[in-house]
Formats: sequence, C-alpha cells, structure tokens
Amino acid sequence: MRVAIIGTGYVGLVTGTCLAELGHSVTCIDTDEKRVAQLKRGLCPIHEPGLQALMVANADAGRLCFTGDAGQPVAEADVVFIAVGTPRLGTGSQANLSFVMAAAEEVGRCIRGFTVVAVKSTVPPGTCDQVQAIVSRHSRHGEATVVSNPEFLREGAAVSDFMNPDRVVIGSEDHMARLLMEELYAPFAGKAPILFTRRRNSEMIKYASNAFLATKIAFVNELASLCEVADADITEITAGMGLDARIGDRFLAAGPGYGGSCFPKDTAALAAYARDHGSPLNLVESTIRANDLRKKSIARLIARAMGGDLHGKRIAILGLAFKANTDDMRDAPSLTIIPALQALGAEIAAYDPAGMAAARPLLPGVRFCSGPEAAAGGADALVILTEWPQFKTLDFTRISLAMASPLIVDCRNLLDANVAKASGIKLVGIGRSNLETEDGNRHDQSIVRFKARSGSRRSGVSGIPSYRQVGGARVSRHHR
Repeated sequence: MRVAIIGTGYVGLVTGTCLAELGHSVTCIDTDEKRVAQLKRGLCPIHEPGLQALMVANADAGRLCFTGDAGQPVAEADVVFIAVGTPRLGTGSQANLSFVMAAAEEVGRCIRGFTVVAVKSTVPPGTCDQVQAIVSRHSRHGEATVVSNPEFLREGAAVSDFMNPDRVVIGSEDHMARLLMEELYAPFAGKAPILFTRRRNSEMIKYASNAFLATKIAFVNELASLCEVADADITEITAGMGLDARIGDRFLAAGPGYGGSCFPKDTAALAAYARDHGSPLNLVESTIRANDLRKKSIARLIARAMGGDLHGKRIAILGLAFKANTDDMRDAPSLTIIPALQALGAEIAAYDPAGMAAARPLLPGVRFCSGPEAAAGGADALVILTEWPQFKTLDFTRISLAMASPLIVDCRNLLDANVAKASGIKLVGIGRSNLETEDGNRHDQSIVRFKARSGSRRSGVSGIPSYRQVGGARVSRHHR
C-alpha cells in the first residue's frame, strides 16, 4: 500500500520505517527542512536501537523516502498518518492540538480520491471528530475517512514493539476504512490481536493504558518509600507481586519517578479532560502528585546518604535521560533531582551514554564528562539515575579508587551487591532499609556495608537466594 506519514518525530519515524519494513511504500513528510535533509542522508535524529539501520535499509530498497512537500505523497496515498506532537498547552495540563489540526488542514487540501486519514498522535477523545470535520472542509478533490490508530511504543524498544505488537487498536465507524486498515496491518494477522472499535474508544484506550501504567509505577515508588522505614526490601516485594498473573512483573521496578514524552503529558491531559467533563479521575490526579513528590524525595535521599550537608560536596551522576536506550530528556527525573542537589550546595559532574547533548542546555552548572570514571573522579558520592545496562558492568574497583568517598546511591537498584562489597563500596539503594548483612549487623537508611565472602553467589543479604531479572521483578533461580 502507499502510505504518507505527516511528522518525522519519534512516533512518525518509527511508524514509517516499520511500515516500509512490512513492505509498504512510505513517504515521511516534515516541515523542518534540516531534519528532512538529515534523514535523506541516512542519519537518524533520535537515539533508538535498530532504527537507523532499518531506516537506511528501506530507503536503499526504495520503500522509504523523505520530503518537505506533502502534496504528491498525500494525493497518492491510500493511508495518511498524522503523527505530530501533542505537547502540553502552555504551562497547563491540556493537550496542545494545534499541530494535529494544522496537519488535518494540509491533508484535506492534498487528498485525491478516497483516503484513510489515521491519527497516530495521542489525542483526547473526540479529537478525531474534529479532524474529520477539518479534512472534509478543506477537501476539494477527494473524500477522507478519519480513523484513530494510537501507538503503543516504548522508547528504547520501539522497533521491536512495532514489529511485535501486543495489540493493534483501530477506531473507525466506516467499513471501507476498516478494510484498508486491515490490509495495512495484514502482516500481523494471527500474530497480534487487532481490535476494531469506535474512534472515541480507541482514543480513550491510549490514555487509559498510559495512565494505568503510570499509576503502577507511582504505586511501587510510594511502596518503596514505605519499605525504607518499615524494614522491608522493595525488590523482594515486587518479585513476589510480579508472580501473580493478575499483576504481572512489568513496570514494578522502583525508581526516581516516571518521565519521558508520554506518561507525564498524557496523565495530565487525561486528568484535565476528565475535569472538563465533570468526572474527575482522582486516582490519576494522585498519581501525578505522587510522581512529582517522588522526584523531590530522591534528592533528599541522596542528601541523607551523604550526611545531610552538601555544601562543597561533589556528586557524580550517571544517567540523565529519563530511561535507558534513549536520549529523551523530556520530564526526565534528572531535571528535578540535579537542580535540587545544586540548590543544597552540591557540585555536579554527569555522564549519559546518549543524552548529554540534549541535557546540556537544560542543566546549567553541570560538568559533563566523557565517561563514568571521569565523572566519578574526586566525587563524594556517585548516583545512578538511569538504568543503562552498561552501568551494571563498570569497574567499580577503579571507580571507588577515583572517588573521594566510595559511596554509591543506586536509584534504580541496578547494581549487584556482591560487586559493590568486593569493591569496598558503601551502597545505598531505594526501597531498602535496615537490611541485615552477612555479618548479622543492621544498617539504617538502606546503607548496607558488605564484607567479602569468597565464591558467594548470593545477594549479599543473609538467607536470601540468588535472583534473575524478569521485567521489573526478580525471580528465584529455584523457579526457573
């Protein structure tokens, strides 16, 4: 099929590239001339594993191209996707739909014959009705039917998520549009459920999914705070929770709070939509507040681990992007935590494998370093904010020797306790308090001082078996 994509941001570029990989003829359209030129040279403007190679391969095969002119690609397309941003409106909570409406006007002017216009952008329920009215009003040479087709892509795993979807959701009341969308996604037939529903249901499914996942994260993070004062270990608790099929083990990893391009703005937009319709979502509102408080509480946890007074102290931060395998700094926890540490008098050195270019203008006063060891040099503490897998295999002996004080505050519970103890590092996790060490001692504020045990494969906590990672939880090797 012939496909046009309006917008080459995160969603548009992944969607266009993957549809080309499925065999469709795809043209991605953007008004940013520099971006289009970059894409034509085969350079991917975002950090997303596997995307650039797939993009280049499909461009070389003639299935994928880029342009700044919507005219001919839209006129020839069977399906036109609107995949532009819907950021917050000003400083408020509502979704800014101006880019969606501008794209709808452009599509209306360009279509020829019958065309399906699929809204990929995350929009409040009822938006597709407005897009339908705009496209129809501006169309002079064709007929269009608007459908809702939300994306469910995780940054850092977007290509895999698109090519191996949990489900495909299509909202449409038009029979012909449904047939065309079914043909578009025919390669997924039998591999993933394809749900056809009304447009408003489809729009709501996207918001409801993100709000539920955000609530799950916020709940686990609040539970982690309770564990820190209740002599419990969040990693063992979530391992047990995740074994319940009704709960599942995904999105149960405690951390510094959610961020990124979706959860913060989508929870805010859904809450605003609910308030505007006189049916407030109190649980979603509480999730938003809990996540904001979580980011602030992490700064306080770091300060407590360092004795409370941060004036003149040096802190090395590993990880700036909101999650691993992306360079996305939108609503990243680091943007709240680092300024809070600076306000307490700390000097910050930071490293991120992909996010430093995007972080630099957002974090004044931070010294950006070439690697973890450079950041750790002379530091009074090292803080892990993002769960980059390469941080798990660092040479902690070298790092501890480079530091002024061998203290690591692991805000993702990423590090192996045995590695920490062997390196002489004082390790502070989150959601852990008064843990018993192998020598029988107990320590406050999640600080565990480890003594080496030759050949030990255990977690470093007496009586607890070794674990493997399954999603956001850990499962005993006895349950393999």
